[in-house]
Amino acid sequence: EVRGHTQHIIIQTLSRHIQIRPNELISDEDAELRLRQLILRVETGEDFGELARTHSNDQASAINNGELGWLNPGDLIPQFEKVTDSLSPGEVSAPFRTQYGWHIVQVIDRREFDNTKEVTRAKAREQIKERKAEEEGQAWLRQLRDQAYVECRLDQE
Repeated sequence: EVRGHTQHIIIQTLSRHIQIRPNELISDEDAELRLRQLILRVETGEDFGELARTHSNDQASAINNGELGWLNPGDLIPQFEKVTDSLSPGEVSAPFRTQYGWHIVQVIDRREFDNTKEVTRAKAREQIKERKAEEEGQAWLRQLRDQAYVECRLDQE
């Protein structure tokens, strides 16, 4: 416990990947085959990062040796996360398909990360949002009441 709050420890994963997107020139089978060949090159000693830089279609990570940075659970699409979670540090996956194309991924490292502050901040933001919504609702009701004109008449016979 940290000052009355439950501590939130998560496992973060540092990984890198190579992505090949099928297109008019590269079929699904070609993309998978290219990745299988890259796995063999890694297994014979070539650097995964170098291969990512020269072969990956994901330009954002390719310039950084394919690295995706430290990721929290839920940061990646479920298929990608499932493969990443199944690997030990240093291990390279078999080629797998997502909506973004074909990938191979290598887990570099894992660490425990205390994200209590982030969780506490998120909860506080949510409470503030709820309070503001409640205040807005009350103000709207007051405005409706102020604008309402009620005429009470008793019919006299």
